[in-house]
Amino acid sequence: MNTHDSSQEYVLITPPKEYCVYTSCYCEENIWKLCEYIKAHNQHCIQDVYAVFISNERRLIPIWKQQASHGDQPVVWDYHVILLHNWKKGESYIYDLDTVLPFPCPLSSYEEEALRSDKHLKKCYWRKFRVIPAETYLSNFASNRSHMKDEVGHWKKPPPSYPCIETTESKMNLEDFISMDAQVGWGKVYNLLEFVHFNG
Repeated sequence: MNTHDSSQEYVLITPPKEYCVYTSCYCEENIWKLCEYIKAHNQHCIQDVYAVFISNERRLIPIWKQQASHGDQPVVWDYHVILLHNWKKGESYIYDLDTVLPFPCPLSSYEEEALRSDKHLKKCYWRKFRVIPAETYLSNFASNRSHMKDEVGHWKKPPPSYPCIETTESKMNLEDFISMDAQVGWGKVYNLLEFVHFNG
């Protein structure tokens, strides 16, 4: 059983939300940029930081309390990416640049308000979580943004202004991160209960 010292006050490890690098509909890059910032400015805690891809086999994942939500209805994404900080002195925190919840948000609150439960959802909506250490994500993620172009090459949504993120090995491996097949890609894959249990 974990015991947390409630006298410790949590300190933001990223810029305030309004100063973070952000492009709508490019959550995987927004979180990559947060990891990049943390490695440069808060190296002492980078080993406790994770990029978390949320998806499933059907690419149908409901998340509540999103900026794109209407009332108390969830947004059903094909995938979403958040940042997890496993704070050693207390509860873990979630950094989600697309939520209307606090930034950052305690994991217990994010679970209760944004993730809720799979119990009352059809199985096709059950969420899975690929949890990747931040430094692994920074070293291996690559995207040429081709998934954001239509069949004639037009952007579905305007891309970030900075160059595409690539590695010496790849220019596009986003699918390996979105996939919830534990045999491919990086990190570990959990269901919702496992994710909250191991990171709470």
